[in-house]
Amino acid sequence: MSPARTVEVQDAWGGGELPPIERLRDWALAAVGDARGGELTIRVVGEAESAELNERYRRKRGPTNVLAFPSEPLPEQGADEDELLPLGDLVICGPVVAREAAEQGKTLEAHWAHIVIHGALHLVGYDHETDAEAGEMEGRERELLASLGIADPYAAEA
Repeated sequence: MSPARTVEVQDAWGGGELPPIERLRDWALAAVGDARGGELTIRVVGEAESAELNERYRRKRGPTNVLAFPSEPLPEQGADEDELLPLGDLVICGPVVAREAAEQGKTLEAHWAHIVIHGALHLVGYDHETDAEAGEMEGRERELLASLGIADPYAAEA
């Protein structure tokens, strides 16, 4: 039996429209699937905090839509199968998500779903550093979003 999962949502932005917390949780949990572990935090921030974290951890200037901080793997020795292990943290920049949705002609909810799913997939090992990795990750994003009735987020970019 897999452990229960918890998703904590922190609104440090406080400056805009967020989807309901239950939706944020549902999207994150859909993405992590059967991954071992269960504690995940979604922190919604403004541009200043996003830019500071982006520069500190990725050496890139300016805010970004989502940063994923996977938890370090824990030793399996003696781990209880039902123990709730940390998956990691997502830091989502609310103003960037809102701006991107408008620029890309997407609904705010659809873009939030995509960003949460994208970030959560990073927590469970997906990446897009190579074309092959990007193809695999984007395919999983499309699959999850389609299951939620949300259109392919990459269709307009093709």
